[in-house]
Amino acid sequence: MSNALRLEDGQNVSEQSQDFPWLQHYAEGVPQALDVPSLPLFALLEQSAAKWPDRPALRTASSVYDYASLLALVNRAAAGLQQRGVGKGIKVGLFMPNSAAGVVMYFAILRAGGTVVNYNPIYVERDLIAQVEDSETDYLVTIDLAALTDKAAGLMHKTRLKGLVVCPVAEDLRAPTIAPMAEGMICFADLLQAGPAPKGVDIDADQDIAVLQYTGGTTGTPKGAMLTHKNLYANALQMSHWYHTAAEGEDSMVVVLPLFHVFAMTVAMNMPLMKGMQMLLLPQFGVAEVLGLIRDHKPAFMAGVPTMYIALANDSRVADHDFGCFKFCLSGGAPLPADVKRIFEERTRARLVAEGYGLTEFSPVATCNPLSKKARAGAIGLPIPGTVVEIISLEDGTTVLPFKEKGEVVVTGPQMMKGYYKRDAETEAVIKDGKLYTGDVGYMDADGFVYLVDRVKDLVLVGGYNVYPRHIEEVIYTHPAVEECIVAGVPDKLRGEAVQAWIKLRAGESVSAETLKAFLKDRLSPTEMPKKIIIRDLPLPKTAVGKLSKKDLLEEEGIVRG
Repeated sequence: MSNALRLEDGQNVSEQSQDFPWLQHYAEGVPQALDVPSLPLFALLEQSAAKWPDRPALRTASSVYDYASLLALVNRAAAGLQQRGVGKGIKVGLFMPNSAAGVVMYFAILRAGGTVVNYNPIYVERDLIAQVEDSETDYLVTIDLAALTDKAAGLMHKTRLKGLVVCPVAEDLRAPTIAPMAEGMICFADLLQAGPAPKGVDIDADQDIAVLQYTGGTTGTPKGAMLTHKNLYANALQMSHWYHTAAEGEDSMVVVLPLFHVFAMTVAMNMPLMKGMQMLLLPQFGVAEVLGLIRDHKPAFMAGVPTMYIALANDSRVADHDFGCFKFCLSGGAPLPADVKRIFEERTRARLVAEGYGLTEFSPVATCNPLSKKARAGAIGLPIPGTVVEIISLEDGTTVLPFKEKGEVVVTGPQMMKGYYKRDAETEAVIKDGKLYTGDVGYMDADGFVYLVDRVKDLVLVGGYNVYPRHIEEVIYTHPAVEECIVAGVPDKLRGEAVQAWIKLRAGESVSAETLKAFLKDRLSPTEMPKKIIIRDLPLPKTAVGKLSKKDLLEEEGIVRG
């Protein structure tokens, strides 16, 4: 049976359930059909504030904001932005780590009619200048930390920026202190003086860009993925249905992923606020801080990347804390090695059952394992409601392959981006016939579960044979001494490319490269066997969100692949 599955005009998903095998394996309570309203993204906060005005929406180390006060702050800040010229088509950048101000300003920009542009706070000046100019950002919002305000202020005379909004990080935003500002800088407290309500803005949810999210994309250098209000509302709604065990207006979410990353933006902010949950916000990941939230607030959910769960599982303090409060923990952003899942669950007794998959261009979630016993180890799950996944031939780029055959993962759904900002050619390279070509290699089984094999660009050609680094990493992780692992192809004069592995061992472990090769001998084929294993004392490089970074590692090593 082929997995060439399409919705016909006038037919909904439930009517086509016999052709969409994944629908039969949804957890009870997850709808098979999805009706996404054309609403502006900020409507999700307005709706929750109307339902649960007194419910805590956001908790930081210093303050707690209920839904009514959070929305009031958003509206006042939006009015202040409008007074300074922010409206439809105006780009406003967020340049900060996780903070209450970041959440407020995200929705304030949208409510004013502007477009959010997320900036990584650890970017160097060169990268910031490039993104400001490419995105046409007019205003930048940051917090009153010298390392950030100095860097942001330095951009004022080197870019198109018209103004810099500086928000407090340590005080209650409901009563901020007015502080003197240099020319071109706007104090958050001054922003709130415009009044309690912004002017109405006519938002076309289907067309207007809510967030310009920069990504390396499926090809090339960083590009701005244009995510509409409906794209992001749809993905929050899809994940809201997937989190069917969450008690609306009751549960809490540990928010430790950086909100400037699309995974956290949707799964740890937009979705929880849509469901009336409480965001337990940390500025960055730390084992002690997460354990403190578990002890004091008994959260029901956490979204993280595999390296976070590795760190928690390997910390001796975990034994002193009760993880029983969690309904489940979600892993995303990077493949979850089976051994990491096993060790985390053994040591915490918490469920890490919901590995999912997505990409910036898809707002980002495309698939997720069901939150039930139907979840399958090694799978990235089922297409979430309203989403269709097809596996397309790597040879011709058009043929839809039968179940269990490997090809490129191609996705469609209401969460698919409008395109790359000012990059028509790059958009046409990944969006074809209304489908997004992800650049990932995978397959689907007869029940609709999707399995990721590797990135197309990460495939290693060893003597003409396709070798998948992710598979090799999975096998290496089965050795009990291995904590972190990256496998990549390196140039080789004889075979074109050879496999190489970089490994960091667990604390207290001592294993040689030769011993590891002996361990792998009966577990990998000769073409898959790493030609060289490098054991590092320092942790492997990671991205801002905490994912292991193959790109940064190869740059460190001076390796250039053809």
